[in-house]
Amino acid sequence: MSAERPETPPLSDLPTAFDPYTCVRRGLCPVTQLRPQGPEILESHSLYYEQHGKGTKHKVVFIMGLNSSSFAWEPQVQYFGRDGFDAPAGKGPWIVGKDKSGLGATVLVFDNRGVGNSGYPKGPYTTSGMAEDLIVLLDYLGWKGKRELDIVGISLGGMIAQEVAYRIPERIASLVLTVTTPGGHVWNNFPPWSGVKSLARLTFIADPVKKVPLVMDMLYPRKWLEEKDEDDPQGRINRATQTESWLRRVAITKPQQFFGGISQMAAGLTHRVTPDRLRKISSSIPKVTIVTGDDDNLVDPSKSRRLKASMPEAELLVWEVTGHGINHQRYRKFNELLERTWEEGRKRIEEEPDKWGVN
Repeated sequence: MSAERPETPPLSDLPTAFDPYTCVRRGLCPVTQLRPQGPEILESHSLYYEQHGKGTKHKVVFIMGLNSSSFAWEPQVQYFGRDGFDAPAGKGPWIVGKDKSGLGATVLVFDNRGVGNSGYPKGPYTTSGMAEDLIVLLDYLGWKGKRELDIVGISLGGMIAQEVAYRIPERIASLVLTVTTPGGHVWNNFPPWSGVKSLARLTFIADPVKKVPLVMDMLYPRKWLEEKDEDDPQGRINRATQTESWLRRVAITKPQQFFGGISQMAAGLTHRVTPDRLRKISSSIPKVTIVTGDDDNLVDPSKSRRLKASMPEAELLVWEVTGHGINHQRYRKFNELLERTWEEGRKRIEEEPDKWGVN
């Protein structure tokens, strides 16, 4: 077996919420065995990853947010990760534009340090350290080419994405920063008060069934939660279907250790990318999109406007009646935005190859 397809541990040891039919490789990347020791003192740890889809046009990297595993990218992996596959017998056909993208993508999802199937190095964590984890993973998988990556980060994942983009802009074709922030001083990095209260309560509740009402009200606008889910054949409301989906993912995910949750929170609270660094990111990546909702209990929409203020080339979108769980609540609209962003990035590279260093 080649170095680019490392030995895969058995499914029983590494539970997954994704469809194994579309998985082209999965495993553990030994981060600190591959990365030289830098200014941070690092304990050995590994990152769990899965790659789905056989597309060759877009190499997409999804970076998840605070204390959530990669399984929370399910609406995106299901749609984009089917590229290059026909539906298995009895489950098709998969219709392009409805059941799968057809854009030509292969998608990488992974668990950040301190959650899911990944390891728990000594904390507290930083977004820069978590970005270095991802760069090691990308190198490990051989994703090193110029302008071949489409990066999508959400919440804490968006903070990590900024640090990744600052370090390897020449490898990135597009960047999507979702419900996230440039950060700043610790006291300015706290969520709105409603989010602080919810996070504090959730930290000390172990039972997922008791957690889920708090999670729903934290991630989604209450008005939307009480509306009918247009995709549910049983005609249930969004609160019921999202509750069911969240509990199913949690049942599959390894329980997060308290230490991992606190360490990831520390990364979010200490995150800061200065306006000068943001301007460099904005000018050195062909397409940057910033998207947020107008009813976010965890990252105030004003944070996205701050990003835009220092990223003049970026596109800013604010969606109405939309909360922090934007990739689930507005999954169709979100997926369409991703497709457009990736295609615009490629188009700009094709139109000005010298500017983007691909000749």
